[in-house]
Amino acid sequence: MPETEQPTLRALLRRRDLALALVSEESALAPGALERPLRWVHSSDLADPTPFLSEDLALLTTGTQFDGMDDIGTYVDRLSHRGVLGLGFGTEVHRDGIPDELIAACAEHRMPLFEVPYRTPFIAVARAHSEAIAAQAYARRSWALDTQRALALAALRPRGLDATLAELGRRLGAWVGMYDAAGSLVVSHPRDGIDTATRAEVASHATDVLTRGLEAGQSLTIGTATFMLFTIGRGGHLRGVIAVAVDALDPEARAVVTSVIAMAGLALEQSEQLARSRRRLHTQLLESLLADDPALARRVLGSIPAAPVVVAVSADAAAGPVTDWWERRRIDHGTAAFVAESADGVVMVVSAADDELLDEVATRFGIRISVSAPDSYDSFSRAHAQALSTLRQQGDGGVLRYADTVGSSILSALATDEARLIAESRLAPLRAHDGLERALRVWLEHDARAEPAAAALGIHRHTLRTRIAFAGSLLDIDLGSFPARAELWTLLQTARD
Repeated sequence: MPETEQPTLRALLRRRDLALALVSEESALAPGALERPLRWVHSSDLADPTPFLSEDLALLTTGTQFDGMDDIGTYVDRLSHRGVLGLGFGTEVHRDGIPDELIAACAEHRMPLFEVPYRTPFIAVARAHSEAIAAQAYARRSWALDTQRALALAALRPRGLDATLAELGRRLGAWVGMYDAAGSLVVSHPRDGIDTATRAEVASHATDVLTRGLEAGQSLTIGTATFMLFTIGRGGHLRGVIAVAVDALDPEARAVVTSVIAMAGLALEQSEQLARSRRRLHTQLLESLLADDPALARRVLGSIPAAPVVVAVSADAAAGPVTDWWERRRIDHGTAAFVAESADGVVMVVSAADDELLDEVATRFGIRISVSAPDSYDSFSRAHAQALSTLRQQGDGGVLRYADTVGSSILSALATDEARLIAESRLAPLRAHDGLERALRVWLEHDARAEPAAAALGIHRHTLRTRIAFAGSLLDIDLGSFPARAELWTLLQTARD
């Protein structure tokens, strides 16, 4: 920000041509009382001018209203509550000096009181202040114009977006950071402008803004630091967040930041077009990997994750943010990954040594990921099939690995949505009778032996045999044969409770 003389009460007191003199003891005033921005200078000799005053102005008076006034303290109290920042008393006009009662009242309310000598017209004080406001406005406009030129030149440099944000930080004299659609910090100027903990908290808030799709500017206070967050892109297609470590922005600075956001949006849109082309290429390369032939992928990409690899599939992931996250991981840590879109979802291929990073991806994006067992590229199709088989298993979000599912039951692997639908339809006649399904399940769990099963159910064995026979007639199967019992057990295990 440019260093210009702010239109404050102290600035007026510094003007030698006005010869104003501070009467109040500065140490007795409120901290910063003379540095607060002064909106205007007004003059009035009314006993109560507050209905005609606005906040943050200085009031000039000759004191004629004090003749016969019983309590000057009430007058000053009204001015203080109205937001008047200072009171100027014109001496040698109506009174020889400043009334002691006024000095005491201003001291009590910590109201700055200054003397306006006889030779200084009130209009001169008002004009001096208006000139200061005009000078500041001109300086701010000049700063904004010069800054816009500098930003335009920065955009033409290599890595233009990074250079533009760095220039913005220098011009504002503040830390500036940009977070991508995955919530990762991709630009920071100065690089060590904020500590690691603060950077992480800003990143968390930026991720929340992106997740909720908020377009409006957000304000965030962390300790003693305040940040303003601005989204890049339009609702539903946010590209990232720009964070600026400032309390507030005046109209000129805000216009500069708005132009940078527009430039960043254009740059990221161009990058997104390239990314879409890259994703289409990766989708085609995935076909060659599924043919258990990695030669084409190596030739096109130069390198692919080192074998053995794990193949992960997520049906609810957004390809763009996930790809950005892996790309950032490659830049920062050298982690190799292959990401492609397919009809089954987003496919991620990483070295088995980096398998644990999939848990971080699932947590960050709140998605469900199924992961194959480690395998070579010569058996890529098998690993992909394992990931798809695991994806069909029931479960909440997070990572589900093939190795954790194969040891449980072959029936769980066969429990597709279609199989569950069939099982529930077949069991519908049983479920119309309370307790019948449970009786069959307990009976089969006791190896189709009536006595221990009846004891577990708390009924007589003959009652259980009657229920089994009744169930067989409902299902139109002979439960005295092993194939029928095996089919019933499969139905019970496959259907939802």
